[in-house]
Formats: sequence, structure tokens, C-alpha cells
Amino acid sequence: MDETLLRRNLSLIRSVAQEADVEIILAFKAFALWKTFPIFREYINATTASSPWEARLAYEEFGSPAHTYSPAYEDSSIDDVARWSSHLTFNSLSQYAAFHERVNKANPDICLGLRINPGYSEVETDIYNPCAAGTRFGVRADRLPRLLPSDISGFHCHCHCESGSDVFARTLTHIEEQFAPWFNQLKWINFGGGHLMTRSDYDVPLLISLLRGFHNRYPHLKIILEPGSAFAWQTGDLHVSVVDVVEDCGIRTAIINSSFTCHMPDCLEMPYQPVI
Repeated sequence: MDETLLRRNLSLIRSVAQEADVEIILAFKAFALWKTFPIFREYINATTASSPWEARLAYEEFGSPAHTYSPAYEDSSIDDVARWSSHLTFNSLSQYAAFHERVNKANPDICLGLRINPGYSEVETDIYNPCAAGTRFGVRADRLPRLLPSDISGFHCHCHCESGSDVFARTLTHIEEQFAPWFNQLKWINFGGGHLMTRSDYDVPLLISLLRGFHNRYPHLKIILEPGSAFAWQTGDLHVSVVDVVEDCGIRTAIINSSFTCHMPDCLEMPYQPVI
């Protein structure tokens, strides 16, 4: 990892947060190299976790409680997760019903939220599309009660993957059309990750304009973004050697001394083509 390149990304992200008056935090799901946390702390104040261990990592190594979201919390760890978190978002109303009293007891100062599903996403690869049919993520508008539980103070929405600000503009229209009736009951909204603002062709001024516009329409709502890839985007290299070249049916394959599963899993899942 090149510290100069990392600081370049961090500086851009901090400038967006300041100009748009939002909080941008680091998602461990995409980047959790904890030896870099002292550098991150110069630019941001919080992180987002999706498991008990990530919440503990935030609390003990980053030095601040996590904004935690998980598709499902477990009975055995929910009390610790609550103590390690400043915000805890439930994926479903059933998870809220099961755990909200224990969470509030373990951490009376915690902010509780619900993940919402706007039913709209421009992510084309199904495995990365959290709004695909049959998704396990979030509550649709027609499933929400007119009056939210009194201890729910925020919404969390994540439906991007390395997307541009033009995609966020179209997504934001769907979010507001469906969920604005509940906004006056909230204090904060988290627009999730996938905002790849450090990519060279990303329209940063449009993102700032969109966030400012949302602020103007709902000045009481604190806005949170939690990109992961944007922080570490093109800040380092994976160094490998070609150990052998084999050929079968006219196809030549380079055998490298590294594991795609461990070090480049998205090249199997997405799939990406690595730049060599």
C-alpha cells in the first residue's frame, strides 16, 4: 500500500464530507487493514461493522464505536455488539422485535435504525444486487407501520456497488418517493456504500449537489455514507510471481504464487479482470 495514494483518497473523501455537511465512515466489509487506522483517524471519526468481530475491531483498534448493520444478529453476541456500537441497524422488523430491548439495556445511548429496501438498484450482477427479487436485505415501504417504534431514529439503505453519482441521483428519487412519509420521525439516514467517489471519472460535484439538495429538503436529518472501496481504491498492488505456465486445448494459464480466493475473491464472484 502506498501511503501517499491512501492520503489522496482520504483527503478527497474528507473534502466531500465537509462540503456536503455529511459524515463519511469506513466500511470494514471492503477494507479493514487495521495497521492503517492511525492514518484514517486523521480524516474520519467512525467506521461501519457487519459482524461482532468487526464491531470489536472498531471499538478497540479504531478507537470509536461502530455503526453496525447485520442481516441477522445472534443471541450469543448481541449484548457485546450493542456495547461496541454507537448505531445499530436491524435488517427486519422481526430482528427489531427480538433484540431492541436488550440492545437498549446494554447501551442506553445507542441509536437504532432499520434497513429499508427501495426495490430499485442498477447493480447488474445479481450476487451484488441487494434489491433483486427474493433479496434478504431490508424492509419494503409496504411492510413498514405508519408510526415507527419510538426507539427507531434512522434508516439505512444500501443499493450501490462501485456506482457513479448519476446512479445515486436516480436511486435517491426512488428512496424519497417511497420513504419520505417516515422522514419526519427520523434523525438520521445512512445511504450505505458503493459511492466510488475516488474513481477518476466519478462526478464529485454532482454528489455534493445531491447531498446538499437532500439537506435542504430535510434539514433535520443527519446524512451518513459508508463507502469501503472508495477509501482504498487503487492505493496498492498485489505482488506475485508466475511460477509456471500450462497449456490445455490451446488455452495457456499462468500459475501464480497467490490465492484468488484469499486475495482477489471478487475476481471469482463478480467477476473482475485484474489489471496486470
